[in-house]
Amino acid sequence: MKTLRYFHKVPLRVLRIEKLSLRLKTRRAMIKLKIALAQEKQETILMLTTYKNYTQGQASKAEMKMANEQMVNVLKGIGLGVFAVLPFAPITIPMIIKLGRLVGVEVLPSAFIGKKEVVKKEVNKKDKK
Repeated sequence: MKTLRYFHKVPLRVLRIEKLSLRLKTRRAMIKLKIALAQEKQETILMLTTYKNYTQGQASKAEMKMANEQMVNVLKGIGLGVFAVLPFAPITIPMIIKLGRLVGVEVLPSAFIGKKEVVKKEVNKKDKK
């Protein structure tokens, strides 16, 4: 009877552990998304401030270069937003990102690119030179 009870409880325990693991993975992913969106928000505010200063003739070339790079990131985000409303978005968006990387185009905004991927790109650029 004890062995029957043991074998009966084991699958339930495994299911509970898997459920907890999935919940933690989802939470970590949401926190990463929150951090990336907060970073994009700060960069966009800085971009708009730089453009405002440019209209008044107070922005340097380096600030304008950073603002223009952020504008490209905003446009990338808008482009992916279009695909987010289409059906099968969980399938099409990763395919677009993967296809873009195969072609050599980064589709994601800079805040959503992991640090490991940035290091790999820098190493690849140095190897090509």
